[in-house]
This record gives sequence, structure tokens and C-alpha cells, in this order.
Amino acid sequence: MLGTLDVSENAPWKQRFRAPSIAWSAVARRNPARGVVCTNKDGIYQLYTWDVNTGDLTQLTSHTTGIVQGLISADGQFVYYHHDAQGNEIGHYVRVPFEGGEPEDITPDMPLYASFNISQSRNGEVLGFLAAGKDGFRIYVIRNGNAPQQIYHNPRLTFGPALSYDGKTAVIGNTERSGSLEANLIAFDTTSGEQVGELWDGEGTSITAYQFAPADDRILATSSRSGYNRPLICNPRTGERQDLAIDEIPGEVTPWGWSLDTKRILLCQLYKAEYQAYTYEVETGAIHKLNHPSGVLGGYTGGYFTDKGEIFVTWQDSVNPPRLIALDGVTGEQSRVVLAAGDPPDGRKWKSFSFESANGAEIQGWLATPEGDGPFPTILETHGGPTAVMTDTFLPRSQAWLDHGFAFCTINYHGSTTFGKAFEKSIWGNLGHLEVDDMAAAYQWLVEHGIAEPDSVMITGWSYGGYLTLQAIGKRPDLWAGGMAGIAIADWELMYEDQAETLRGYQRALFGGTPDETPEATRNSSPITYAENIKAPIQVIQGSNDTRCPARQMRVYEDKLNSLRKSIEVHWFDAGHGARAMEQQIEHQELMLRFAYRVLG
Repeated sequence: MLGTLDVSENAPWKQRFRAPSIAWSAVARRNPARGVVCTNKDGIYQLYTWDVNTGDLTQLTSHTTGIVQGLISADGQFVYYHHDAQGNEIGHYVRVPFEGGEPEDITPDMPLYASFNISQSRNGEVLGFLAAGKDGFRIYVIRNGNAPQQIYHNPRLTFGPALSYDGKTAVIGNTERSGSLEANLIAFDTTSGEQVGELWDGEGTSITAYQFAPADDRILATSSRSGYNRPLICNPRTGERQDLAIDEIPGEVTPWGWSLDTKRILLCQLYKAEYQAYTYEVETGAIHKLNHPSGVLGGYTGGYFTDKGEIFVTWQDSVNPPRLIALDGVTGEQSRVVLAAGDPPDGRKWKSFSFESANGAEIQGWLATPEGDGPFPTILETHGGPTAVMTDTFLPRSQAWLDHGFAFCTINYHGSTTFGKAFEKSIWGNLGHLEVDDMAAAYQWLVEHGIAEPDSVMITGWSYGGYLTLQAIGKRPDLWAGGMAGIAIADWELMYEDQAETLRGYQRALFGGTPDETPEATRNSSPITYAENIKAPIQVIQGSNDTRCPARQMRVYEDKLNSLRKSIEVHWFDAGHGARAMEQQIEHQELMLRFAYRVLG
């Protein structure tokens, strides 16, 4: 039974949205007293300079739609970020002095570009970044403030660069060999632009670069040849390689970084959606399991060793917002809170569960129920990505549903990471089918276990989760009471025509080609194909400046449903791929609550 709809100004669910959090932090490599932090403590995610010794934060950016990624220079003098227009992710990299000031465009003579990576050598002499445009992906380096120098160009999806300590070597990932999301590594001399090395483990495998050692040409990477991403150390110029002997740690293991003396490596195991950190002794191969709090570790930058022997890492769980904590460098026990988060009202803790899908695969998910006995009206959410995973995350919207008498369930469908590469790759080239089967199996499990009212299950999600909402409501129309899709995909063909090149490359890799090259898969994977089947009402919340899931394809979908006299309402907001402001997130959640109450009566 639904509770009374509470949209008062101080409703507990609104207080959770307003609880400040620390998204990520980073410390200048050669000036550890200075750092940069991304936080929403003033209402929207922005970049703040960080006096590491005092903990003082000073707001550096004031972008109207927020800034969520950035880089502090090795000497701590500047902070770099990608400046776009209203969240459209198309623009130029700029830098701002640590003390504050006007942004300086570091590529003023280049056309506008999309990007998802900027890096700097530890000695501060070389800056590297990726720029994507209509003609593909380009890697540039800037040496000692000179004009950008292109060292690589390819139409295929490209990642990087990672730069060696002296900036003489750049390592990038490229998907040309595979034509999918699987990448091999290529090393370049940044002075000459000459290729000096390559690392590839053969067909069907992928290698990902992470961090160079502080004072030599060794780089941390992962290879998927075992069926999971597993860590290794290699020298891209000489080809020397050491796969870490950590057989006792199952699943996916990521190398977060080196200790300053290069004697230890910080490792993060993310296996079946659960985290565990370790340290690895490079010389002896000894592994030490860290005794940190359970929950979600890392964030955009992962964890890192400090110059004082501690380990800094962001931490959260389903009832506590992300904060930066310090772990003892030996035991891993939490020693202190470095940067605090807000103190929201108590929530309902998520619990892990699993069920069997239609093809016999085990699907893991997270479940929370409100007070009382079921069955309950239920929200089934799917995460974005798809190359992502839902973990025990602080998600204020989940608690908003629970406050109002809904059960809340989120599942790691086929295509999610941390369950093995075969599971992750199972949807490639054929999106939106196995995932919908998983959603239907979750519905069945929730009903059979007395959790969900059969006629009161509503589906929701954002980005790829929004896509799956629309896909499921068309492919399995008899199961759902309604659907609420955020920043969603409705038509893969139209989306490809309008989206930024970074995401075009990603879409080509997912499908194995362009929509013209994969017409049947593109059509069968598009929610608009199933529009005539829809029975339940739909609500969509979409960003008008989004270049990941552009506006036109959603307007065409809306027109199609209106022509078929289906129930759809679309709410547009003036930003890009998602809302970064607290009050806008609250507005969107209230829209969904009101919609659910109307649909369920």
C-alpha cells in the first residue's frame, strides 16, 4: 500500500538529495599539499581546490550545469577541465590557476571536440589529451606549454593517453583490431610520434592501461585473457611483462596505483558487484587484504597512497553518501574521515540477492523493502552503461521510493561488468534482448517471493537504464504498470546521426558497426520498433543539450507514440546527460513520484 505522497520542502527524501558528497579527489603528484576535489556541497557538482593539510576547500568552477571531471597539474599550479556549452560535452580543455581566476583555453586554435581523458606526466613537462570529432579520435600532446602536437589518429574508439613519468612515452588503447570494445595498447614516443611498442593478448581479449610508475617506464594495466580483467606490470618500450600472481583473489582486479617508492601496488577487487582492496608487494609478491569498511570504494580516481603512508579513498554505501576516508597504509583500517559528507536521514539498507534468468544465468541484484509486510508496489531499476555495474551505492532516489511504501530493486543484467567477460560481452551486437529477459525474470522472482504486487511493478532507469525501460515496456508490455525513463535511448539509428563522436565510437563498438552496417540489429534493438505493443503509460525526462542521448531521437519517439495514441509525457531540462544540481534532481524525482501515484491510483 502506498504511503501519503510527501513533497514538502523538508521531506526526508529531499534531505537525502541535499546531503553533500565527495565524488572524487586527487593530489598533485609533486606537491602533495595541494589537491582537487569534486563535490556538490554548494548544490551542484563543481571542482574545488583542496588544501590537503588543513582540509579547506575553495570553489574553482561555477559552470551552470556542473563539472564532474578534472586534473590537477603535477606541481599543483593549475586545474584542467573540459569546458562545454550547457553540458553538451563539446568544447575545449581549459586551465585555471590553483588560486582561482579566469579559465585559459589551452587549445584555442583547434575546432571544438569531445573528450573523456586528459593526463600529465609526473615531471609536469607533457600534457596529453584525447579529442574526438567527425573524423574520429586523435591523441595530442602539449610539451612545456607549446602548441598541441598530434601523435595518433584513428576512426575507431580510442582511449588514453597515459604518460610516463618523464612524458617521453604515451600509451593509448585502440579498438581497431577488434572492431568492438576490446582494445590493445600502443606506445608512442611523444617527441617523434613514432610507435615504439604494442601489447595485445590475441583475439577476444582486451588490455586497459592505468598508471605509470613514479620514476620509470613500467605501467600498470589489466588483461582480460583469463575471462576477467586481471592486473599486470609491463614496460611498453621493451615488452617486459609481469602478470601479478594473485590467483587467490577471484574475479576482476584493478590496479589503482603505485606507492611513491614503487614497492607496493594498491589493488581493488570488484567481484560480483562487491569491493575489496589489497596491497601487493612488488618484490616478493605478498598480498595483504585490507580491513576497510564494507561498501563502495573508489570513484572517478580510485584510491591512492599518500606521502604520509596512508591510503585515501572515497567510501559510501546505500545509506551513507560518499566521503573521503583515510585507511591505515598497512592494515587498511579506517583511521579518520578526511573530507566529510552530509548527514542524511536514516534509510533502508540494500541487500544483495540473485535469481535465475531465462537462459539459466545467475543474475545478481540489490533489494530493499519498506516497513511492513509485502507484497508492495515495486520499482525495478536498471543501471546505465551497459559496461558498468550497480554496487551498494548511496542512491537518494531509491530511498525516496522506499519512504513512500515501494520496494526497490536494481539488477545487474547481462552486459554488466565484474561477472566475467563472457557475461559482459553476451549482449554485444544484439542489445536490449537478454537484458529485458533479465528484467522479466526479476519481475517473476519478486512476485513469487511475495515482494511485488503483480500489477504494480514500475520500471525505471537513466541513460542505458532509461533505454532498457523503453525497450522492456515495448517488448514485455503485459508485465509493467508504467515506465519512467531518464536521458534515454529510443532510436539507435537517429541517435548515431546526432551524438558526439566519443559516443558514436562507443556505439559502433557495441554493435560491431554503424547503423548502416548493422541495420537489422539496430532496428531490433530500438524501442521505437516496439511502439505499437506498448500498453502502460510512459514518462521520460530528457536533457535538451545531451550529445550522448540526443534530443531528436526522443522527439521522434514521442511523436510516434502520440500518433499511436499511447500514453507518454516528456519533460525536458536545459542540460546535458543528467542533472548535476541537487534541486534539479529533486525536481525530477518529484515528477516520477507524482507520475507513479497517478498511474497506481
